[in-house]
This record gives sequence, C-alpha cells and structure tokens, in this order.
Amino acid sequence: MATAPRLALGLLFGCAIAFPQLFQPVLDDAYAYLLSSSIYRSSTFETFWTVIVYAIAEGSYIYRFIHYPQLRLANLKKVAEGHKPIPKLQRPKNRVREGFTYIAPLLLMDLTMIKKFGGVSVRDMAISGNYDPNTLSIRGNFLAPTLHHFTLHSPLQTQRALPPLPPTSRQLVVQLAASILIYDTAFFFFHLALHKLPYVSRIHNIHHKHGEINPQVTNQLGIGERLGLVLLANFSLNIIKSHVMTRTLFVPMFVWLLVDIHSGMDHPWGYDKILPQGWAAGSKRHAAHHQYGQKYYEPFFNWWDDAYEWVTTRRQAEDPSASKCP
Repeated sequence: MATAPRLALGLLFGCAIAFPQLFQPVLDDAYAYLLSSSIYRSSTFETFWTVIVYAIAEGSYIYRFIHYPQLRLANLKKVAEGHKPIPKLQRPKNRVREGFTYIAPLLLMDLTMIKKFGGVSVRDMAISGNYDPNTLSIRGNFLAPTLHHFTLHSPLQTQRALPPLPPTSRQLVVQLAASILIYDTAFFFFHLALHKLPYVSRIHNIHHKHGEINPQVTNQLGIGERLGLVLLANFSLNIIKSHVMTRTLFVPMFVWLLVDIHSGMDHPWGYDKILPQGWAAGSKRHAAHHQYGQKYYEPFFNWWDDAYEWVTTRRQAEDPSASKCP
C-alpha cells in the first residue's frame, strides 16, 4: 500500500536534488512573496507559525482518533471485545494556560535575541539587532546566541534579517533531511538522559503521566523539557546554517512527525509505512516506549535505538550483573 507514495516521494525528492532548475521559478516566486511580507520578517513569525501548524496537526489527528476507533492502537488487539472508550481529552478552551506556557518563553527569546540564517551577512544581522554594522559587536557564529542591543530607540528585537536570495530545491531537500537526522540523533541522547539520570528524569515524568496515548500527549511537557526540544530543533537547523525557507518548511514536517508518533493510531499512510522497512520508529514503537519506558528512546528512526540495544545486550552477556543497572 505504501509503494505508490514511496515511489512518488522518491521521484519528487530525486528530481529536486538532480534537477533543481526545474523547481527554481516556483521557489523564486514563493520567496519573493515571503520577503515582501512584514509578517514573515517579524522576529516572532516562527513561534506563531509553529503554534498554528501544531493546532492544525493535533486537531486533525484528534478528529481521526475520535471518529476512527479502528485505527487506535488500543483497539487493534481488542476487535472481538469491542472498542475501548475514548480517553478523556482536554477541550481547547481548557488549554489556554498550556498555550501560554509554550509561547511565553519562545516569545521572550524572539524579542531579545538576534535571528541568524544561512545566506545573511553579519552586517545585516547586526543592523537587525540594533548594532553598529561597522563594529565587531556581533558574532557571526550560528551556535553562539547574540542579544539584541537594547536602546530606547529599539527596545526589542522585532525584525529578522532574511537572505536576499531563495534556496535551491537541492538545498531545501538536503537541509531538511540533515536537520531531521541531526535532531533525531541529538534527541536520542537527550531523551536517554531524561530516563537514566535520576534528578533529570523528574522533568520528564509529566510526559508519561497518561492512560491511553493520544495526540494531546505530544505537548504534555514541562517547561524545561519543552525548551529543550525547541533548542535541539534550533541547534539542528543552525549547525548546518539553514536557509530561512528551510526552517519554514521544517516546522510542519517536524510537528507532523511529533504528533504522528504520539497519535496512538496505526495509519496505513504513516511515515513508518512509507520509508523502507526497519528505518522508522512510528507510532507503535513510540507507544511501546510510553507504556514500558525501558527502550525506544529515538523519536523518528531506529538506528540509534538498535545500536543501543546491541551494546546493552552485549554488556549484559559479558556481565550479567550489568542488567541490574539502568
């Protein structure tokens, strides 16, 4: 069933990499439109873009979770017994506080720190941050945060300097793939630490306090862990100096993957069905992690989990007492 979409996506991405000139006119027009938008130039654009995308993604998954009970993982082995009742879900009006706790720290960073994108000169970054472009007051290092130069004339970082030229389709595909892979690796080690380090694990406990896993669990996070996820995502994009348009496309891809693995449903068109067998974790594997908490720490793929399992299995075989250790 996944053969057709797999071939279609493979052909699309292959052409985007091999023949970028085919897609350039569309990218030129799209980026010209974005550059002309004051909303897109706003320093807070990515925060609100993420919130909008998440609301749409979670809402669509919640609809299917409620109206298509045959997709729920909890029902797959209980067909003869009938479907389990739908777990208690929060209504949108009761999630205002959750939304505020998500947005507030991100807006604080948006309004106090300079945005750095691939293709933007240090001079333009300095001007956007209210620095004198003829001084060395700002660092061009993409991983080093730089505070806005606060003055009465410019009390907050309200604009972001954007690259003058659009990316190529090859650049977009390569950067999107690289950023997702980097995030997947970084989060594996971050997630492993959240489970294995006694004092750190406390901030992760809230994410596992639920009955049947469902799409709303995606954002069931403490402030510390939520900031950790955002910083890891930014690190994954900044370390490869991503174009701002890559970041704009990264958000829906990233959010969709996060909601999908927490959906508690087995979709026939899930990304784990589209990718080659054994590559993707998917919702089943992540649901097993939430149920048992002893394995499957990688969010999107399987390679680091498989390597970790191989190492721990060998360690236990050589030293049986090691199985008692976390």
